[in-house]
Amino acid sequence: MSNHFTDPSGGLSPYGWTESLDQAFAEHREAGLEPARIARVDRGLCDAITGSGPVRAALALRHASDPLLTPCTGDWAALRPGREPRLVALLPRRSTIVRSSASRTSHGQVLAANVDTVVIAVPLSAPLDAAKLERLLAIAWDSAARPLIVLTKADLAADAAAAHAEASALAPGVDVLVSSAATGENLDELTALLSGGTTVLLGSSGAGKSSLANALLGDERLAVGEVRAQDGKGRHTTVRRELVPLPGGGVLIDTPGLRAISLYDAADGLEQVFAEIEDLARHCRFGDCAHDAEPGCAVQAAIRAGELPERRLASYRKLQRENTWAAARTDARLRGERTEQQKAITRHLRATYRFRDRQS
Repeated sequence: MSNHFTDPSGGLSPYGWTESLDQAFAEHREAGLEPARIARVDRGLCDAITGSGPVRAALALRHASDPLLTPCTGDWAALRPGREPRLVALLPRRSTIVRSSASRTSHGQVLAANVDTVVIAVPLSAPLDAAKLERLLAIAWDSAARPLIVLTKADLAADAAAAHAEASALAPGVDVLVSSAATGENLDELTALLSGGTTVLLGSSGAGKSSLANALLGDERLAVGEVRAQDGKGRHTTVRRELVPLPGGGVLIDTPGLRAISLYDAADGLEQVFAEIEDLARHCRFGDCAHDAEPGCAVQAAIRAGELPERRLASYRKLQRENTWAAARTDARLRGERTEQQKAITRHLRATYRFRDRQS
């Protein structure tokens, strides 16, 4: 945001309002509408933040046939004020967190919009689930936001250093931070990393997202549930996505625990998560190498040399099959929301982090 930008929205800058958003809103302002950011969606209504404060508004722009266009937490919208406020238009999204819908239809589900950082919460109270982390990383990378892995519950860790090394190996180019909401470990560093932008918390039930959110907020604002000792799983204490301001600047979106983490049109995200396999594949003898038993396969050569774990290739293949299946079931019209601009942002981020990883 420009240092000379004067916010005419009346106070939305702390929620992420920028000069470019203000320019995009000009036509709506001329029509007598006001800018608002959606904080929570609930049964055809939403809580939204405006320059004059929070409002409860009706959604007049629902797209039942196209869930990707349905308003969600984090969206910037045009509000028609009055006794019964209504959101009548959405501003273009610069990033979206998308997964396949829980119903396993061809539709995608937008979990949050206009996010700068995706915090993937991984609990250290249980062994690290590599496959689940790879799925979450693919969704995060594909969103056009910056992924950040936070290893929570460090006070319950058997070996935090080993878990940090394992997560770092699975996520080249991604910052990995060990933290504990109970002891405050590294919370100051995390707060600094998240300051000023929009952050979304992703992870499974029991990962410690709500405890982490409360620690960042400095208040027991979000409900925290017990975790079963036998499997480390928790109940869904967060039942809907909600946007709240952070004390040090920026906003936070807490999400319900993800039990079904299915990919949706996440080819770019997979390329980044498995960048080492993508790089090796460029050296295979055949351009259409399946990395199975073909002669001159650089991927299989790396496995035999101990440079690439076989589990890693198996996970890559599994997620590719899942993503291809989802893409085949998805109508091209539904994928239209994933604009070329967002894809360009994703490619730029991937190139930036890959370069940084090579320099480290």
